[in-house]
Amino acid sequence: MIPENEIGANIRRMRTSLGLSLDALAQKTGLSKGYLSKVENSDKAPPVSTLLIIAKSLGVTISEIFGEGQEKVTAAVVTEAERKPVARDGTVFGYSYETLAHKYPGKRMEPYILTITPDVTESTVFQHHGEEMMLMLEGTMHFFHGNDEFIMHPGDCIYFDSSIEHYGLPMNGQDVKILMVIYFSE
Repeated sequence: MIPENEIGANIRRMRTSLGLSLDALAQKTGLSKGYLSKVENSDKAPPVSTLLIIAKSLGVTISEIFGEGQEKVTAAVVTEAERKPVARDGTVFGYSYETLAHKYPGKRMEPYILTITPDVTESTVFQHHGEEMMLMLEGTMHFFHGNDEFIMHPGDCIYFDSSIEHYGLPMNGQDVKILMVIYFSE
């Protein structure tokens, strides 16, 4: 797996190897050219949902963006010590991720441990094709999905259509820790 500060450069290499301009990738992803340029030149990884959109548009898996091998496996165990931080120290979005299945190439689901720090008072709104499941592990979160709002506590689970705008904000001045699984559909 490549370090977080090389993810943007890896995306640029994949894009240019396909002969795609930033404009062309922007059209394929629905993201702005300026935002994609920031992603490619940043030392911090964007949110996983953004990486999924970019990966799909490049015809690769998110695992390939992370530099993971594509050897054939039928099962993969990732111990707690082997988890890989995807976005450390609460990125500009206030979120950090740890991979849970980076040893399984070509997976159709992307499981992570998501941490939202209590200093997040405004959240980036996420929206991408597919479905998502979040199981609250720690903290309390105010979760927004379209026009619906939910207060989520440890043990609560929500499964939702991720093509609808969604985001979460921590409550009570505590970290929120979530088991998150994203299925990014075609």
